[in-house]
Amino acid sequence: MNANVHTPGIPGEAAHRMSAFLTQHPALHIGSVGQSPLLGGAKRDIIHDIALKGDAPAFDARYLDMLLAVRETNRNLFTALEGTQAYEAKDWRKQGKAGEHQGGGVMSVHRGEVLEKAAVNMSVVWGDSYPSIEKDYAGKPFAAAGVSLICHPFNPNAPIAHMNVRSLRVGEGQDTVTWIGGGADLTPMVRFEEDTAEFHAAMRDVCERDKKADYDRYKAWCDEYFFIPHRGDTRGVGGIFFDYVHIGHVDECAILLDLGQAFARVYGTILARRVEMPYDADLKERHLHWRGRYAEFNLVYDRGTRFGLMSGGNTEAILASLPPVVKW
Repeated sequence: MNANVHTPGIPGEAAHRMSAFLTQHPALHIGSVGQSPLLGGAKRDIIHDIALKGDAPAFDARYLDMLLAVRETNRNLFTALEGTQAYEAKDWRKQGKAGEHQGGGVMSVHRGEVLEKAAVNMSVVWGDSYPSIEKDYAGKPFAAAGVSLICHPFNPNAPIAHMNVRSLRVGEGQDTVTWIGGGADLTPMVRFEEDTAEFHAAMRDVCERDKKADYDRYKAWCDEYFFIPHRGDTRGVGGIFFDYVHIGHVDECAILLDLGQAFARVYGTILARRVEMPYDADLKERHLHWRGRYAEFNLVYDRGTRFGLMSGGNTEAILASLPPVVKW
């Protein structure tokens, strides 16, 4: 074999770990997610203290359990592929201008030899003045809760992926509106048709299980959202993206739980067959330059980055989506 070719890992180890993960994480239903063993440790998490503090909780406990299940599932996916030695979690708190409690979150980061950088963040924040991207809601009281994740594998054959699920509540009393949004997308440098087809099939299945969802619309929305104008190209092979889906009850958030679980299963399966592939120094060098597109989009166009910074979120957690090593 060419001395310049790198063959990482133990052959078959990633697939073995992924198989064990799938066995240990059967699909959860939103109606019973609170009883899942998955939440045993999460129930003692800072998130519950942050979100349920005071007489008027920012979000229903059932919704928080759903978000925690999404977070724990994907945390466990990354731990299964990389190991616990590469994992670190940090809490953070948000304060208003007068020092009042306005929520916070937990940032979880994995840095290792397989996952060069993967982050799973959860936050619950609120305030008196919505930092509106949508001008209709500017200046009104708001609360926002969600889970977002990003993964930058070391192997250039393995795709970057992003996923987020969220809910926002804006206004007061009878004028309050609540909506959900989210999505997942795949960003490979080396494109494998098998991976693209499998990822989109999983996203289609998620949409077909929810009566409000429309896969074709959400897929087109994703392609439009992740288009990079100054590059004249999309940043990857897409997925789904949706926003402003108005809800009146926590059971209408089932698509968020389903998306979070489906993403972990399909992305983990894709990673398991790519992270052990051989590659040479030239491909890795091209990978570092190609990552620049990802950084450009997240810093210039991404609404999640803008909202996080505008709402007083934790800067380190918000910018955790950026590649660990990148070149231009």
